[in-house]
Amino acid sequence: MDFVDATHTYHMVIDLYGPTFYPNTMKTADERFDWGKKELEKKVNHPKFYQFFAVHETEAWLLADPDLFPIEVKKALPAKAVNPETVNFDEPPAKLLERLYSQKTGRRYKKVTNGRELFGKLDPNLAYGKCPRLKELLDKMLELAE
Repeated sequence: MDFVDATHTYHMVIDLYGPTFYPNTMKTADERFDWGKKELEKKVNHPKFYQFFAVHETEAWLLADPDLFPIEVKKALPAKAVNPETVNFDEPPAKLLERLYSQKTGRRYKKVTNGRELFGKLDPNLAYGKCPRLKELLDKMLELAE
């Protein structure tokens, strides 16, 4: 892949949940993250390209701040949501929110509509502190900005 401007760095962030290009032997989030990062960076083959994944989805970052959600949803969050990146492939964060919104509020969780509102209120420091893979991404971006 040719990059026109060699002075810039390039980051790609995709959800870890969803893509189907992982080998069948890759079962854990760490295995998929590490393999996917290496594989995509190798394919792009550019020293200023950095691949990152939202583990398991960007909604995990929202789970870092339960106060963002309606009280009924907040109270129903599973214990594992304390460590948002452990909300896994069985019921990834968006699916969890869809289920809880439906069960507890009678409304649907809409990724775009609710996500835009919730991300606008999210304290990034909370997500940074609770989501190690997000921390890696942000630390790399800060390092490159220096």
